[in-house]
Amino acid sequence: MAATAGPDAGSRFGFAPGQEIQEFGYDTDVDEAVRSAVSDVTGTDLVDEEYSDVVDGAIIWWRDDDGDESDLTDLLVDALDNLDDAGTIVVLTPKPGRGGHVGPAVVEDAARTAGLQPTGSVAAGADWNGLRLLARGRGR
Repeated sequence: MAATAGPDAGSRFGFAPGQEIQEFGYDTDVDEAVRSAVSDVTGTDLVDEEYSDVVDGAIIWWRDDDGDESDLTDLLVDALDNLDDAGTIVVLTPKPGRGGHVGPAVVEDAARTAGLQPTGSVAAGADWNGLRLLARGRGR
């Protein structure tokens, strides 16, 4: 597991050159190296949650004080609205021992309720864990 985002974090998330990635939950505590790694691999800037066109993927920054499991489920459903059929969502949560930590079971349960399938954790950054999600029935 990488201690920092590194130059290949965006590709570890499943993103590729030319893709449009939507970002949810941006705040002052996000890992800018992770954001840059995603932009570097795609060659495009992240678009915010107000973006209304089709996107190829999404990253969601989620902390304990952002809400409960049903709030995360709602946000995942919102992220699916613009997501292309083959799109990937990565939910980023603070690592254990960091403020705002959310256990992986909460994210997995919210994902399943939203119709998404967890496909594994991905190294995100020094303070963040990532969980990669695909819509059920979508393969890569």
